[in-house]
Amino acid sequence: MTSNDKAERTARLSVAHRVVDGIRIVTLRGEIDYDEQDLLREALLPQGEAVLPVVADMSGVSFIDSSGINVLLRAGRQISRVQSRLRIAAPAESARRVLSLVGADSFIPCHPTVEDALNT
Repeated sequence: MTSNDKAERTARLSVAHRVVDGIRIVTLRGEIDYDEQDLLREALLPQGEAVLPVVADMSGVSFIDSSGINVLLRAGRQISRVQSRLRIAAPAESARRVLSLVGADSFIPCHPTVEDALNT
């Protein structure tokens, strides 16, 4: 794929974030794969901003591959280095299955709802 092809490709992942009581809530929708890993990394750990606790709302994630899992694990480690943490909220069934299969949910706590993730 040339750089022009990549630039013309429509993103398959949309990201929105907000900060509530000092916690970054990152709402993810779509597919997380190799082509979207930089977007995910920037959403979880924005360059030039303070590292905050993060809740990743994955209720709208229909697919995640090893690239996305690796970004989550690396971001979780970076966030924990500053005495904070990453939590996953409401993963869709397909994403939850992958997180469980590879054991990522033993390193990054998964919660059934965003509210549950915020209150732990």
